[in-house]
Amino acid sequence: MTTKRWTAISIAIGLFILSFIISDLTLKVNPTGKSDSTLMETANTLLGQQELGETIVSKGSQSERIVLINVDGAILANQSSSLLDTTGYNHTFFMEQLEAIKNDDSVKGILLSINSPGGGTYESAQIKDKIDELQKTTEIPLYVSMGNVAASGGYYIAASADKIFASNETLTGSIGVIMSNLNLSELYKKIGIEDITIKSGQYKDIGSTSKKMTKEDQLILQNLVDDSYNRFVTVVAEGRNKDIKEVKELADGRIYDGAQAKKVGLVDQIGYQEEALEALKKDNQIEDAEVFQYSTGSLTFKSFINSKVSQFKSQKNTSEKVIIEVAKELSDAKSPRMMYLYGGE
Repeated sequence: MTTKRWTAISIAIGLFILSFIISDLTLKVNPTGKSDSTLMETANTLLGQQELGETIVSKGSQSERIVLINVDGAILANQSSSLLDTTGYNHTFFMEQLEAIKNDDSVKGILLSINSPGGGTYESAQIKDKIDELQKTTEIPLYVSMGNVAASGGYYIAASADKIFASNETLTGSIGVIMSNLNLSELYKKIGIEDITIKSGQYKDIGSTSKKMTKEDQLILQNLVDDSYNRFVTVVAEGRNKDIKEVKELADGRIYDGAQAKKVGLVDQIGYQEEALEALKKDNQIEDAEVFQYSTGSLTFKSFINSKVSQFKSQKNTSEKVIIEVAKELSDAKSPRMMYLYGGE
């Protein structure tokens, strides 16, 4: 290894050790286990675990506010959990925002901006269920503004909105479920790799990359996909006030542009985020509302370290990157996963 790589590893280890030191100090200063707010706030700030902050987008009435929230990227729970990667969609942060909205009486409107090809069925369902809870317990109007793409899981979380805006060029739809898997059994034979699997039941290794999938295996997985698909169709039918049969005619996996989506009733109006925001204000008589977004606060020690380590990480040579990517693909392929995702897994 080069000096730079050793430095990166050292920084990561140091950060890991620091978390234990802070935890130990907390116990020593407050051995009863009761919360010490000053010490805990300091620890949380160092480790990037501070409470949600707010950024004002436009000034207005603080008793009637509109919050802008964003889903930008694939809807996956581990998108921003890596020590070395803090960019992209952050599922935990997004769910925290929805919880904060529920507990804030000043929020009178939500504008959800979506630019996503979809993602995991589990994460999409989490968002949908939380949005349902918000709509039932608070009656806060929710408008959606679609960006370049709001397909599959991106449409799933939009379906129950009070009003959906998209541009003519937005790609949306792709209503359906996909489960991808690689079969490498023939390749293993050619290069002399033998898989030895000890299992407790016939289907315990279903979806393994090292064996051919049987018809029985396919039927089991197809039933899972069909059940998830039917839940998706139901969500769209209820959200868009459509008949199940009508939705199924639209839900063959195809994508629509914004104009097509409006024509078939998947979108309400053509317009950008600015038009969606103005409509939200006008429709709900909150023209003077303050508009804000949630934030995670200023640069923390953890994010600073992450950025520095990422610089070292990016300097790996091309061959090493290829090996890592191939290994990741093979590893992921061993675990078939249902996805509300446009474009495959």
